[in-house]
Amino acid sequence: MINAMKETLSKIISRLNQGRVLVVGDMVIDEMVYGTTHRLSREAPVLILRHERADIILGGGANAAHNVSKLKAKRTTVVGISGKDYYASLLNDALQRDGIDTAGLIQDEDRPTSTKTRISGIANHSVTQQIVRIDRESNAPISAKIENQVLDTLSQLAPAFDALLLSDYGLGVFTPEVIAHCQALSKKHGLIMAVDSQQDLGAFQGATILTPNQPEAEKNVGYLLDTPQAVLQAGQDLLNKTNGQNVLITRGESGMSLFERQDGSAEPLATNIPVFNHSEVFDVTGAGDTVVGTLTLALTAGATLLEASILGNLAASIVVKRFGAATTNPQELQAALESVDETLLKQVQQAVVSA
Repeated sequence: MINAMKETLSKIISRLNQGRVLVVGDMVIDEMVYGTTHRLSREAPVLILRHERADIILGGGANAAHNVSKLKAKRTTVVGISGKDYYASLLNDALQRDGIDTAGLIQDEDRPTSTKTRISGIANHSVTQQIVRIDRESNAPISAKIENQVLDTLSQLAPAFDALLLSDYGLGVFTPEVIAHCQALSKKHGLIMAVDSQQDLGAFQGATILTPNQPEAEKNVGYLLDTPQAVLQAGQDLLNKTNGQNVLITRGESGMSLFERQDGSAEPLATNIPVFNHSEVFDVTGAGDTVVGTLTLALTAGATLLEASILGNLAASIVVKRFGAATTNPQELQAALESVDETLLKQVQQAVVSA
């Protein structure tokens, strides 16, 4: 049975290149500036760094798109906002560099391009350390004018895709009208609608799947997920709150909990998915983007919710071994699948449970 599961998952990975995903949301770039310590300033008691390099990395919804693209999706396109500033060109160039179509990227001269600048320094015989972070962003809702452009762009692009991936970092793109339009387009064109939001999940009614992490789930249900019973209750409550079809709660070292709505039953089907990598966790930055990106693309390839969640879990186990917002690819995913301990797959047990 376990070998059959691996074979099925392997076939899904081989079909990831057939999926088309439209990523809607808050596009962010991470500007990573590095330097070596030089001396203290004469002007103030501050450190002077000698600049070495600056890297531009995709973040927020752009990182979710990057994950989809690196998994060799047939088409990855973004619908989001940039400013009309210096960083807008950096965002556009980084998206295109990483194989992402920018046809839906809209410029708003009244907003900054969402940018997180991290300045890090290194001294002799030491490790690189972050010194300060500068955020350029607005969390105000987009204007009516820009909102209309987003709605029009969604209408034009959505029919050519298999899935909508909504990535909400609370930076103003998801007005009630934009959310409603995504819901309507999903129904009209039969699209998967996956939601990864740091905000109120109740705003995203009827999604195919929502993927909150544990703190986000706790914020939405109003209690801690500190017992197995609380986790089960949260799954039920989130399904009720969102009128969603499925919820996947990512729980760090505790793995993932998948809740699937069942026709004719008030109780969801609950599945616990263990962590496939308990060691060498270096950085969880962007792991949620990896999970939702992999999961969404796997669903376009015909995976069940459980199969897609397992692949999302496996992809996350790869990227957390790397620093920063990392990605993986089909070859790495296949290799990781082959190396998974079969006893872990045996732990993936499905049961109808009472929440």
